[in-house]
Amino acid sequence: MGHEISRLANGLIVITETMPHLETTSLGVWVGVGARHETLAENGISHFLEHMSFKGTASRSAQAIAEEIESVGGELNAATGLETTAYYARVLKGDEGLALDLLADILLNSSFAPDEMERERGVILQEIAATQDSPDDIAFELVNEVAYPDQAIGRPILGPAANVRGFAPSDLSHFLRSHYQPSKMVLAAAGAVRHDAFVRHAAALFGGLTSAGAAEEQRALYEGGVRWHQKRFEQSHLVLAYEGPSYRSEAYFTAQVFSGLFGGGMSSRLFQEAREKRGLCYSIYSSAWGLGDTGLFAVHAATGTELMGNLIDVTGAALEDVARNGPTVAELNRAKAQLKAGLLMSLESSSARAEQMARHMLVHGRVIESEELTAKVNAVSVEDVGAFAQRLLKSRPSVAVVGAGKASQRLASEAQARLTQGSVGLEARRA
Repeated sequence: MGHEISRLANGLIVITETMPHLETTSLGVWVGVGARHETLAENGISHFLEHMSFKGTASRSAQAIAEEIESVGGELNAATGLETTAYYARVLKGDEGLALDLLADILLNSSFAPDEMERERGVILQEIAATQDSPDDIAFELVNEVAYPDQAIGRPILGPAANVRGFAPSDLSHFLRSHYQPSKMVLAAAGAVRHDAFVRHAAALFGGLTSAGAAEEQRALYEGGVRWHQKRFEQSHLVLAYEGPSYRSEAYFTAQVFSGLFGGGMSSRLFQEAREKRGLCYSIYSSAWGLGDTGLFAVHAATGTELMGNLIDVTGAALEDVARNGPTVAELNRAKAQLKAGLLMSLESSSARAEQMARHMLVHGRVIESEELTAKVNAVSVEDVGAFAQRLLKSRPSVAVVGAGKASQRLASEAQARLTQGSVGLEARRA
């Protein structure tokens, strides 16, 4: 039936899509605020606020919130990112009104009770501690830090433990009032939902929300470099990253296609070269993600410390080969097919559709439909992918190595040197 859009008088966008074959509704509020909008002293507060939203309101305790959504078989959850925070629910047909009431209550009336805050502080500190037991989490945090040093987008979403220990209820209230503005919010629903009724209910709940002055966002500045961690794990983890395109750029689709053929599946260059032909690792993959004004293309792999040098060489050689010779037509078509299948299969889920609509409205101010998205994927050419690989090699890499103990520093520095030499060699051959 297609989506329908309404805008409340205060600027909050309401978007729905009826999916007549479903007996459930997925709905949520997506806020264009995340870790990127925090000061250094606030780092981690978006995530803390998300947790505390479920810990009681003026009229409901934390237990009452959980019991009310589960009494109708529903689910209620949230997630914090660099640029967005999402609060969402999934319920059976007919219960979307109850879910919307709960979402409005936790967003607009959270009490931030000191005793609840102390308990949740301990939970988040354990969450931070868990990341320090995860070598890939450490490696990605280090790569983000060196890619965007001294910037909010280079800091961990969870924040440092010292900040989490120091946040007070007044800090959460101030951040909420300053940043959670209707002009930055999208309420989306997909499934068994009727637009007009949903909009009326939303207006009654959210219509009184007002906007404060918009905070200025710091523009991203990619730098690149080397980071390492001397903690020893059973394997050494490598994350290699280059600056990629923003999700607002047409090149974003080229980055997605390139990532698919380079390290996106068992037929990809990296999987075939590093694992199947040489047995250098169990898994290796690439990813491309974007923000409003920048992005990262990253490769992650884990292997024995003694094999890391070979793994780096194979990765660099594979990237250089695509830059010099481009992909084959067969590779390109496989990557496009994987990307389109993933997109279309995910949209059979009401949750995925609600999220896509909300994110598109926050980013583009409109919903980009599947036909347009697949057309953009289809338009990516062999030449586009080769040129994209060349641009990666011309930029300064960001490298992180974790798990090799004291050898991590040496391996990270060697990785950057080898990859830089490869790009110099490519330029010399092209000249």
